[in-house]
Amino acid sequence: MEACEIARLLEELLSAALSRTSPRDACRAAAVSAAFGTAADSDAVWACFLPSGRDLPLLADGEQLPCRKKDLFLRLSGSPVLLPGGLLSMWLDRESGAKCYMVSARELSIAWRDTPEHWTWIPLDDSRFSESAELIWVCWLEIRGKIHSKMLSQGSTYTVYIVYKLADDSDGLNFPVNASLSVRGSVMACQVCLQRNPHMIHPEDVVLPHERVDGWMELELGEFVCEAGEDGDVSFGLSETECLNCKSGLILQGIEIRCKN
Repeated sequence: MEACEIARLLEELLSAALSRTSPRDACRAAAVSAAFGTAADSDAVWACFLPSGRDLPLLADGEQLPCRKKDLFLRLSGSPVLLPGGLLSMWLDRESGAKCYMVSARELSIAWRDTPEHWTWIPLDDSRFSESAELIWVCWLEIRGKIHSKMLSQGSTYTVYIVYKLADDSDGLNFPVNASLSVRGSVMACQVCLQRNPHMIHPEDVVLPHERVDGWMELELGEFVCEAGEDGDVSFGLSETECLNCKSGLILQGIEIRCKN
């Protein structure tokens, strides 16, 4: 009886209701009835989960984006796309539709990055970008980046991660370094450690890295909320400029700003 009553509602009403939910809820609703299935597949619903037309990305590799809104959402939430210039990748969070990004190592400010005896640039098959930065050795480690808040989705909570690997002969990276995140003039700081030391008990307030399913490591630098009407840079980074011990073997892909689920 309930399914029959639902089927009598206009598709436009069902679409209007579903467009006020979330991508996951719309997919679940499709299993309720044939009427919901039709509405949940409509462009009217999925257009509400996509960025506005001017915020949709132009792709760096010439890939043509699908015309159907649901197919477009699934493409942009299925894997990152490289933006023109090749220095940023972007995707949509499948749960919420929020825009997420990775800033490539080339787009970051890295102390001594153009000095070959300190850093070198290498291609890696499993990187999103044409080059990753490999640390030869430095005593002064400083990596900074930023993204404009207008590129993000208002009202979304984001977490910032540095994404990297460690060379087999890495050294000096298993001690705490300083991480910072600046939003609206407010600076949040914490201590992080790029490499777990099996022979050391790290303090509870030191953030440790985790291995991702893609084989890279990620280390959280902080989180923030992109407030409505936000208009300014979100800045982030990490540094060790006090102990000045020799550091080597960091292979940096970039810094990721993704929606917190």
